[in-house]
Amino acid sequence: MRPKHLTDLLKIAIPQKRNVLVVGGPGVGKSDIITDTCKQLGAKLIISHPVVSDPTDYKGMPFVVQEGDQSVAKFLPFSDLKELINAKELTVFFLDDLGQAPSSVQAAVMQLLLARRLNDHIISENVVFIAATNRRQDKAGVMGILEPVKSRFCTIVEIEPELDDWVEWAISHDMPMELIAFVRFRESNNQSVLYNFKPTLDISNGPCPRTVANVGRWMKDGLPKHLEFETFKGAAGEVFATEFLAFLQIARSLPDPDDFIQNPRPELIPKEPSTMFALLGAIAHRLTPQTAPNIIKIANMLPPEFSVMLVKDCLTKDKKAITRTEAFIDWSVKYSNLYKESF
Repeated sequence: MRPKHLTDLLKIAIPQKRNVLVVGGPGVGKSDIITDTCKQLGAKLIISHPVVSDPTDYKGMPFVVQEGDQSVAKFLPFSDLKELINAKELTVFFLDDLGQAPSSVQAAVMQLLLARRLNDHIISENVVFIAATNRRQDKAGVMGILEPVKSRFCTIVEIEPELDDWVEWAISHDMPMELIAFVRFRESNNQSVLYNFKPTLDISNGPCPRTVANVGRWMKDGLPKHLEFETFKGAAGEVFATEFLAFLQIARSLPDPDDFIQNPRPELIPKEPSTMFALLGAIAHRLTPQTAPNIIKIANMLPPEFSVMLVKDCLTKDKKAITRTEAFIDWSVKYSNLYKESF
């Protein structure tokens, strides 16, 4: 399942109180998708980490209480669990990295998932359980999930990174356009740098949505050029750093995007694909209601696949700015066979 479709599924599952288990490799965005979806729904999010928990964390603390003239041993819930009992609003209890938890902890979670009880305490009907885990082949410490625990989830879905979904996320989270253009350029040549995860015992990172985003965050921090290679290498691997810095050299020597937008003309359109990706990323980054008409003019000068790419990025950045131009209506009619999404 692609990340965007997981969001669609969770928007149905959470309000309907359907428990969902999300499976995927490290760094594909499982936790971020769940967190972002809760924000979009206005649901309260409680995050739990079973891998560092004890069974008693999900049963409560045994304590002797007085009932009349008798002393009775009862389990008193910890703070997070008490919130599940008293929840008055839609609440997601997110069990992150469930597959790394020991079987004794997973067994303790079963009572929560199916019986919706903490011994004699009843979980609020406003609570839904969502969990995430890596796969066994990821060498992330996952030994498996108990069969009775798996069956407590209404569905188990596995997600894989998808370029368009990542680009949409990257633009909406203000990732550097040079980084987005580089990922797009490599994917267009069937040389994925968005997800090339290979488990290793070496103390090094490889490309995945999480580590690529970390490169973008370093760039936004104003990282000095003399620190770029070693920092990017540590973030996403040596191959990624080497190829990305070569792409950055091209991006940093582009014709002035502002001049191109102000005075669109065909002779400024690059012939080299890598330069085209870099330039169009810079143009989309400069979208405003004022620049939108000329950006559409540029789109109409481009080969069809690049034209659609530019406009899609503009739609993600500011849909109103681009769609409220008369030129966009003409463009959408011209390219309706290539871009069938609703505007």
